[in-house]
Amino acid sequence: QVSLVESGGGLVPAGDSLRLLCVASERTGSMGWFRQAPGKEREFVAAIRLRDGTTHYTDSAKGRFRISRDLTKRTLYLQMNNLKPEDTAVYYCAASNSLLIHTETIVYDYWGQGTQVTVSS
Repeated sequence: QVSLVESGGGLVPAGDSLRLLCVASERTGSMGWFRQAPGKEREFVAAIRLRDGTTHYTDSAKGRFRISRDLTKRTLYLQMNNLKPEDTAVYYCAASNSLLIHTETIVYDYWGQGTQVTVSS
């Protein structure tokens, strides 16, 4: 069982930046960030293959968010710039034993508890 612990969320004004962190107890094949706004389904934000750093982003994150990892620290990051009110959500870290990058929640084997990101207008 892999445990994931997120941190770094908070309340910021529109246009600001935040960096989310996720520390994993063990290394897996790929990891991702998802988010869930009130009344909406959990949606994919970004994912990375740990072996070579290959990344994939949802369209709304491209150019503003950057996913990265530090293998020595078993830590996943999500740098979020130019935040918008529509980015407000609980952000979840997820890990998959698959070596492929996936956007579907069902593929991910492990989930963190989530961290709240609130962007004020």
